[in-house]
Amino acid sequence: MIKLTFRPFLTTLLLGAWLVAPAQPPQAAFNPDTVKAGPFDMGKMWTFDTPPKDYFQKTYGFTPDDKWFEEVRLASLRFADYCSASFVSADGLVMTNHHCARESGTGVQRRGENLNDNGFFAKTPAEERKVPNLYVDQLLKLEDITKRVQTAMAAGKSEAEQLQLREREFAAIKQEYQSRQGWQGLELQTVTFYNGGRYSLYGFKRYNDVRLVFMPELQLGFFGGDPDNFTYPRYVLDCSFFRVYDNGKPLKTTHFFKFNPNGIRENEPVFVTGNPGSTERLKTVAELEYDRDLRIPYILQLLKNRSSALQAYNATAKSDSITNEIFSFENSIKAYGGQLEGLQDPYLLARKATFENQFKADAQRLEAGRGGSRVSTGSGNGSGSATNTNGAGTPSPDNLASKIDINLKLWENIASNVSDLRKVYKDNNYFSPSGLVRGDLLTFAHLLVTYAAAARQNPARAEQIKGMLQTPKLTDRKLEEAYLAAHLGEAQTGLGSDDPYVKAALNGKPPKEAAAYLVSNTKLTDQGFINDLITKGPAAISADNDPLLALARISVPRYQQASATVKEVNARQAVLRSNLGRLLYEVYGTSIPPDATFSLRINDGIVKGYPYNGTIAPYQTTFAGLYDRYYSFNGKDPWALPKRWLTPPPALLRQPMCFVSTNDIIGGNSGSPIINRNREAVGLVFDGNMESLPGSFIFVPDRNRAISVNTGAIVAAMRYIYKADRLVKELVGM
Repeated sequence: MIKLTFRPFLTTLLLGAWLVAPAQPPQAAFNPDTVKAGPFDMGKMWTFDTPPKDYFQKTYGFTPDDKWFEEVRLASLRFADYCSASFVSADGLVMTNHHCARESGTGVQRRGENLNDNGFFAKTPAEERKVPNLYVDQLLKLEDITKRVQTAMAAGKSEAEQLQLREREFAAIKQEYQSRQGWQGLELQTVTFYNGGRYSLYGFKRYNDVRLVFMPELQLGFFGGDPDNFTYPRYVLDCSFFRVYDNGKPLKTTHFFKFNPNGIRENEPVFVTGNPGSTERLKTVAELEYDRDLRIPYILQLLKNRSSALQAYNATAKSDSITNEIFSFENSIKAYGGQLEGLQDPYLLARKATFENQFKADAQRLEAGRGGSRVSTGSGNGSGSATNTNGAGTPSPDNLASKIDINLKLWENIASNVSDLRKVYKDNNYFSPSGLVRGDLLTFAHLLVTYAAAARQNPARAEQIKGMLQTPKLTDRKLEEAYLAAHLGEAQTGLGSDDPYVKAALNGKPPKEAAAYLVSNTKLTDQGFINDLITKGPAAISADNDPLLALARISVPRYQQASATVKEVNARQAVLRSNLGRLLYEVYGTSIPPDATFSLRINDGIVKGYPYNGTIAPYQTTFAGLYDRYYSFNGKDPWALPKRWLTPPPALLRQPMCFVSTNDIIGGNSGSPIINRNREAVGLVFDGNMESLPGSFIFVPDRNRAISVNTGAIVAAMRYIYKADRLVKELVGM
């Protein structure tokens, strides 16, 4: 499942970690000095700003014109702020995944209904239900603002000032374009490519009247649950349909992907258009080693411990919301586990190192003025222009390479910053003021101690914090103890038993006992006690012997110092990464696509199976496999089926259900249509396989696969099971 979710803590901690474990030679079978970078290691997430016309022609033998790309762009949608979607009929019908629509769909559930158990189908237009607060965005306008933004940043004397000037220029551009002809009334967004190598302004038409039309049961939309997540072969009907209304009537549009339920053939080229969330393929080897050694192992430890705590709690609580939270953790554990496996693969790191060294050499050659044209990596889309020279093989003054000091200092400075981040990583993360990390009570203690310090040094800031000093409402005391125990165990492992904070927290007890003692003896659950402390002033907070306040007084100064260092280093890194991105674009042009930024992209691939588990994964599966899974697991969850699915007509069993292709996807691509060269919808992307999980930092197409629901499967299910003839006729005309 590749939905891109945004949760309070996970937004910053987890964003960008997605997709896996690669095809690789045995460790002894390669010499790192002879490893070559793959032609598509940086991926295939092409932008609509510079569409890959020549590359598509060279690779697939057809030449899409500007109209082809425009129609694809206008039929593609962004589903709220976390998924992708598309128009699939002239009457504003929108297709996306079930797992993208699950929350929205069940939001229109009425008393006595259970849409998870029974699904939903509006038999008539009048039954289509408006979903509160749901919107879809259609990209109408694109404008290159690179020169303007980079010129503004150049006036900054420090990294922090450059970033401030960039944000100021973004705001000025948005304000100016809001009154420009053709841009009025659009949702405006500035988009960063190549970490600052290029900038664009996007204008979206936002549709706020979006109504639920069709959603299968949870058992079909989520068939196989967590065990089947990130695996293939798959058997899941992960689709939903909505309709956009305009002035109270279904939207009339000529921009949509016509359904082709019979359009999949092995080795056929297919194209995914959607909004991939975040990749980090431009990261240096030093940054990837930091992720491998510190960041991802810590995240995995955190997720595993919190998931275990929730599972123990939910064994008796039986809460649907907690069940969803557990699945979110387990989903992330799989994703991060696959990414870490990829980072620990010496072959993949050697490929990244090879690319980095080649990039350095190409940049130095460009700076010296040798060559005269952009260096090709063999993966170009053919739309990049030649390096701008003065005719004598020497770069002209406006070349980035002649303006900045390239050599090796850019990479050296990034590595130096990474070294600084390593030194403060533990204090910045183990002492993070987050309920997920430290539990709600200890996080509240952190806030109180922070307030006391601010009251002495920054009264205005203290006044802001004061309004937040409400004692936390605990879901369950045992769950709070479990989260706190997990934190104490992690701190003991990460900081060491002799660390002052760890010694004070444990006081000779194991983490579980220490957590129970701390929760039992704190007074931070008493709002009257809190109000009394605030009234007495910061000295009282600093002197009180509450055990959690005592711990916070140790950790807060360490966190604040570490956090300040991280903030300073990140500001430097942001400018360095921007320079690195500008350099990448200067050297290779659009032959290498930029990292994903939840902006609209198009990527190419072919329908193709792959070797797995000692055999071959077929390029497509059928409904017969769905029933094989059901009977093989004796109808137990998560392979159970609703009653109306238990007696299928024989014709259904032969119908194709899911298929795999070599397309380059990541979180955010959920709900993306997969189309053929005729701009017909032939599938709906919903996941990647296990082998795709290192895709955050490198794209390895040998075994990396995107998994899609076949549009033929959607039509077959509607026809044979749901009797949704109205939708079948709208989609395929019969």
